[in-house]
Amino acid sequence: MSDETKGTFTSDPAGTGAKTGGKANVKSAKKLSRRTLLKGAAAVAGAAAGSDAIRGFPTIWAQEIKDIELRHVGVSYSVVKAIGDQAAKDLGFKVTMQNLDTSAAINRFISQPNTVDIADLEGWQAKLAAKRGVIQGIEVKKIKEFDNILPIFTKGEIDGHKIPRQGISPYEAMYIAKPDATDLNDGVTEWATFLPQVYNADSIGYRPDLVGHEVTEWKDLIDPKFKGKAAILDVPAIGIMDAALCFESAGLIKYGNKGNMTKEEIDFTCNKLIELKKQGQFRATWTTFDQSVQLMAAGEVVIQSMWSPAVAAVRVKEIPCVYAPVNVKNGKEGYRGWCNGMGLMKHLSGKKLDAAYEYLNWYLSGWQGGFVARYGYYSPVPSTAKKFLTPAEWAFWYEGQPAPEVVNDPYGVAMEKAGTKRDGGSFLDRVKNISCWNTLMDEAAYMNKRWNDFKVA
Repeated sequence: MSDETKGTFTSDPAGTGAKTGGKANVKSAKKLSRRTLLKGAAAVAGAAAGSDAIRGFPTIWAQEIKDIELRHVGVSYSVVKAIGDQAAKDLGFKVTMQNLDTSAAINRFISQPNTVDIADLEGWQAKLAAKRGVIQGIEVKKIKEFDNILPIFTKGEIDGHKIPRQGISPYEAMYIAKPDATDLNDGVTEWATFLPQVYNADSIGYRPDLVGHEVTEWKDLIDPKFKGKAAILDVPAIGIMDAALCFESAGLIKYGNKGNMTKEEIDFTCNKLIELKKQGQFRATWTTFDQSVQLMAAGEVVIQSMWSPAVAAVRVKEIPCVYAPVNVKNGKEGYRGWCNGMGLMKHLSGKKLDAAYEYLNWYLSGWQGGFVARYGYYSPVPSTAKKFLTPAEWAFWYEGQPAPEVVNDPYGVAMEKAGTKRDGGSFLDRVKNISCWNTLMDEAAYMNKRWNDFKVA
């Protein structure tokens, strides 16, 4: 990638695919990675040990690599077993993926930090984990693709568009001044709280066959005509923002900052949710991916706040499901953005810390980016993800073009027919229409108390 295109997104396919031939091979030979050296050292040491060339040596590289295990803990849409398996295959050490819901995950990171090696953190969780002193700074110069990470993360902008700061944007949560700092730094430094690995713009999912019209605004979720057929996400810090998007969309309130509400705004939002619940608007609240898929596929709900892979999972069942394009136009509220990244737990040191850096670098090298693209998520380094996508997949997922051929999910199951266009359009169309980000409010304790009032009402 040229100096002019570093850290930017382009839909131009020229020069970004995997290279073969003389020049590329010379370049690859010159850029011998530490991962290659580790594997090579392991092979040499193993062969030497097998031929009795080494006697009395306390440890050998092959054994050290084989015995390393990294425990990557986080939510199911980000911490995926297939990704861990591929990383282990490529890196030569064990990677264990463990899934917890959002609340349980942050509690684990804080209360049992030594049981986790790689913490899968959203921006707001990175802020909290840094404040509690359970993560160590990531040394930016050790991240090979750092200069090619999109400026969403390194500058807080994309394609000349400033990324909104309602809630906690990835840029705001990503940097600290020194490796053991507990406060975030506004601007790029040599140390990161987390390394972005997957992100998206969230919206409303709906059944077009049962709704009967196109949905483009959040207020449809609370429309009385969907009474008893709507659902909302039951993760307090996120669900309350979805509710706020609905209420602003309906013209009921204008928040100062949906991502950091005052007590008065929290009271209005939760009181309105309680009112809607008592009126029978919500068929259910959901906390897991599977719950949202089952509710929609069964037709128990026809409209709900939803995650992109859940919409895809409904479609795989050959049931129509659409992700509403809630673009910031004509006063509409836009998408709720989120980003998950990987944090290094404080206890990591020595060979295990070295292995953790190898793991972080592997994540940005392309395989994972191609995998998550196939269920609608984005890589912070699209240039490497593109090498693991077919031209048809790139056209559909990133460029928003009609699918040139059948589109498969990450496991090879047909998901979209040829000619289908992605809901919401291209990558740039979607990320430039993010209006707020998942967050940790200053009044988080009060907000959780009021959300619980809604739950038990």
